[in-house]
Amino acid sequence: MINREKEASLIAKTGEHPVTKSSMVEELRALGVQEGMTLLVHSSLSSIGWVCGGAIAVVQALLESVGDKGTIMVPTHSSDLSEPSLWRNPPVPESWWPIIRDEMPAFDPDMTPTCYMGAIVDCFRTVPGVIRSSHPQFSFAALGPKAENLIHHHSLDLGLGEESPLARLYELGGYVLLVGVGHERNTSLHLSEYRADYANKEMTEFGSPIMQDGVRKWVNFRDLSLDSDDFEQIGEQFTSELGLVREGRVGIAQALLMPQRELVDFGAGWMTRHR
Repeated sequence: MINREKEASLIAKTGEHPVTKSSMVEELRALGVQEGMTLLVHSSLSSIGWVCGGAIAVVQALLESVGDKGTIMVPTHSSDLSEPSLWRNPPVPESWWPIIRDEMPAFDPDMTPTCYMGAIVDCFRTVPGVIRSSHPQFSFAALGPKAENLIHHHSLDLGLGEESPLARLYELGGYVLLVGVGHERNTSLHLSEYRADYANKEMTEFGSPIMQDGVRKWVNFRDLSLDSDDFEQIGEQFTSELGLVREGRVGIAQALLMPQRELVDFGAGWMTRHR
């Protein structure tokens, strides 16, 4: 259902002209997005303003900006397919836990919706040709010549670590684009967590429903206890100290473009020193 009050507010904020696919392509090119780039995108549709065509127009603009030789990747996480005993916001009764483990549908790359990833991501994952990785909680989706390389092997354990699309993006020398979101949403800094050496690093056992040999199973796996509380501070210092972040606008949203490899290395060093 369309929220008319919210839409009216967006129209008022957007200004003299609506945001269009063409205007976004121009802004992305001015920011430094080039044809052939491999780009991990984090985004907020409402932050861009009133977009003619909504999420579809944004997805089309992203794909056009990198061209046929470029690759776009987005996080398609489904954190609700998780161990119910760990749910806190809100929790569920303990008596529900075994029922949830027995009955929650298994992760399906084609069907499973994302959780709190936003309208642009939900639109992107339905584009013909997009492939999605197999992790039940930390999947990514990609389209382009390097999509298979990014997505093809995503380990269940340590889902944002060395056997993840984030590590493959690092190897490929890809870029991170933030549109209307801050570094608190910059997933690549989780790869920094895996690589950093700090005293309070902890591992936790998680669980999710997956398909194995055609049978739905609840499986347990180990992963790092992730913490993004300092990501904004890391991102600000990366920007000020290295000078590698390009700043611009997409619609009325702030947009940041940065090389992922240098970001991850900086983040790992910062966490080793400060955590």
